[in-house]
Amino acid sequence: MGDRTNTIRIQGETKIFDPRDGSTGSGGAELLDPSVVKRGDQWWMILAGQAHGFGPPQIFSASLPSSAGLAASGWTLARSETGDVAPLVPESRPGAWDGDGGRHCPSYLRGWDPRAGKWVERIYYAGAREFIWGPYTIGYVEWDGARWVEPPDNPVFRATEDWERGSVYEPNLIYHDGKWKMWYVAGANRDDYLVHGYAESADGREWGPHTLFAPAEMKMFDFCVRARGDAFVAVYSRVWVAQSDASAETGLWWCQSSQASGVLADWGEPIQLMTAEDRGWHKGPFKPSLAFDEGDEGRAFVFFGGAYRTSDPGPFPFAFTTGCVELAL
Repeated sequence: MGDRTNTIRIQGETKIFDPRDGSTGSGGAELLDPSVVKRGDQWWMILAGQAHGFGPPQIFSASLPSSAGLAASGWTLARSETGDVAPLVPESRPGAWDGDGGRHCPSYLRGWDPRAGKWVERIYYAGAREFIWGPYTIGYVEWDGARWVEPPDNPVFRATEDWERGSVYEPNLIYHDGKWKMWYVAGANRDDYLVHGYAESADGREWGPHTLFAPAEMKMFDFCVRARGDAFVAVYSRVWVAQSDASAETGLWWCQSSQASGVLADWGEPIQLMTAEDRGWHKGPFKPSLAFDEGDEGRAFVFFGGAYRTSDPGPFPFAFTTGCVELAL
């Protein structure tokens, strides 16, 4: 694939965090699953990861300077007084729904809560009670004006359908037309079975029917939707978890729709942005987070997670990274 995909041009690719690259400032922490949002006058990146490369994953954050424009570089991690990356939320408790398996794949959004009668900020994420590889359920934390707090009814979204095979994760949410809308993964990587689901809610707590959005053969891993003008754009990843060479369709894709639809056919013909080409610090990007440059409607940024193989002994010889690809539209 060249640098031009129809009317979208790849302007550049940036490595942001890499636990084995001291120049990125991660300090050995593995950080991935970015969710990028502007809160007030500042751009924030919410991440999942491990501060020391082991233990249950937690949620962390990075930010650009106040009033700075959106950029691929210049992100500063929030750190504690000891210099470690600081969890955005108090660490999960052993035995809790997000305890020993940790917290994964955060997704930020702001929406209307009819129970509280006000607009609220939430970070949804997948949690696992016992094992880092699942099974997962989905819950959230909410901003109370001073800190992120967990509601008493977590988790708020569980697998209910046979095709979900007992595990739901990788939530991506928007609030639109009076509804909380969520696209999510069901299944398990280790079984090489991934399907994509969709559900709606009036309050982000109680959810309607779980519908199949993308079939297992697509291996869709994320579907990140953003409004652009009067329409919507989605960037999604297709992954390859089998013990064989990745297919040509593995990578990041772009599609558009006139509505924030829970039907894949409404999103038209997709454009592939990136393949699974080995870039050294990542191979097969996933968990894209799309954001548009407020000062230039012709620029967009897709932040994503990546991984590369290491020579470490053990069952999982990989390191996780975070990067960004800049697009000219």
